[in-house]
Amino acid sequence: MQPFKAYRITQVDKAVKAEFVQCTLDELDPGEVVIRVAYSDINYKDALAATGKGRILMRPACIGGIDLSGTVISSTDARFAKGDAVLAVGHELGVKHHGGYAEYARVPANWVVKLPQGMTLWDAMAFGTAGYTAGLAIVHMEHNGLKPSNGPVVVDGATGGVGSVAIAALARLGYRVVALTGKEGETDYLKKIGTQEIMLRSSIDYAKIRPLDKATWAGAVDNLGGEVLAWMASTMKFNGVIASIGLAASTNLNTTVMPFILRGVSLLGINSTDCPTPELEREVWRRLATDMRPPMLKEMTRTIAFEQLPGAFDAFMQAKVTGRVVVDLAA
Repeated sequence: MQPFKAYRITQVDKAVKAEFVQCTLDELDPGEVVIRVAYSDINYKDALAATGKGRILMRPACIGGIDLSGTVISSTDARFAKGDAVLAVGHELGVKHHGGYAEYARVPANWVVKLPQGMTLWDAMAFGTAGYTAGLAIVHMEHNGLKPSNGPVVVDGATGGVGSVAIAALARLGYRVVALTGKEGETDYLKKIGTQEIMLRSSIDYAKIRPLDKATWAGAVDNLGGEVLAWMASTMKFNGVIASIGLAASTNLNTTVMPFILRGVSLLGINSTDCPTPELEREVWRRLATDMRPPMLKEMTRTIAFEQLPGAFDAFMQAKVTGRVVVDLAA
């Protein structure tokens, strides 16, 4: 096979160098499944790795891209055959194992999922880790008692990838969704994807958060952490459910135990990098292809060519990205 194009991230002293290189299959990491990559995407984690703004890489050099979708060209694992349409997200891709920013990838079979019926390779990356995280959060919340009749669900980081898919999926399932955002100019977008109500973060006085405030939310999806998560905890209804999935604002959580012991609130940690079972991972993808599928997935997503990848990361670091960004490896 001829050498192929890959986008490699290298740690040089305390800096990071990211560049297109020519690569061969022999240079890829071990794995049972070789995939011709059709699409990847950009997540905040990818931007942190490529810009060096976060200590993401777990090796001196790695092909970036924590997600990929494509077609199997060979497999030593009986679960996959040549021609299968597959996806892989998270695990160690793009940080410890060569990832999806390459025309070919070799991946451990346990990380690979066959594309569910009704989902295309492009769709898979329009979801990617962000959409999978949102889907996993909703599944866990429902397993802990959340249902539309319980009351509204608030979602912060609402214009980002995870927030956008969470809002659209919850709305599709019949929930009343309230978007908590710092971007007043994105109200039209938020309403278009399914938000029934928009709340600006600037309207909250975080200095006056009480241990228990007005019981408002049946559920909450938190991308930010810090004082926003503390406010969510204080305003949950009885037996409310919070999915903690991000730390874009802060890793700290200054709250009390009162919402948890007096209102029975559940705080669920969502780790989409290491799904507990392959069965759960497949179930989340099946639901993203069916009852949780956003009606406006294409409108929520922008597609760029592979060669445009290096110029796309800064917008993520500056919080200027709305929705999802798919990378077309063939373009």
